Amino acid sequence: MKLKNIPWIPFAFFAIAIGLYPLLYFLVDMRSNGLLQSKPRAILDSRIWNTAFYIHIIFGGIALLTGWTQFSARLRRRYLNTHRFIGKIYVIAVALSSIAALYIAFFATGGLVCVLGFGSLAIIWLISDVKAYSTIRQGHISQHQNWMICNYALTFAAVTLRIWLPLLSAFVFHDFIPAYRVVSWLCWVPNLAVALLIINKRNNTPALVN
Repeated sequence: MKLKNIPWIPFAFFAIAIGLYPLLYFLVDMRSNGLLQSKPRAILDSRIWNTAFYIHIIFGGIALLTGWTQFSARLRRRYLNTHRFIGKIYVIAVALSSIAALYIAFFATGGLVCVLGFGSLAIIWLISDVKAYSTIRQGHISQHQNWMICNYALTFAAVTLRIWLPLLSAFVFHDFIPAYRVVSWLCWVPNLAVALLIINKRNNTPALVN
């Protein structure tokens, strides 16, 4: 599978950079910075919420760091066992991160719009992860690749969220909350649309299927 239209260098750079971002939560007090500063004290002090939050960001980071390598045809051809091993890590990481994300979505800053936005993302992320795994287990390689494209597009929402949010906060809404409400959908819906366009192109171009 060759996705020639994707600029792989910046794509990989952002995946690695944001994939490593969760390390900051162990090095710096993030409660007064970033997304956590908008959370009520009661949530920040909740052991259950914190457990779910750290599961989400840690395994989401692992998914970002490992997932982009799975689209390398060279890696699959030369190191098939490595591809499969990394794929298993990715599938488990997404499953854990998405389940945790669904829980913390109910406490999303910004109200119902954000709850629905991030909750929908978590559900579709988990479903596409299960479908990617089940199709490869059944030997349906092309379907597996399609589901992986969809799934990693949703994983990449962690990157697009951090691009859109400061831009909308600073230049459009001049306020965090309305920007966050828009970003709860903007961070993943366009990603998924692009993924579907790529899949449609693959399905209509036999040379790109395998």
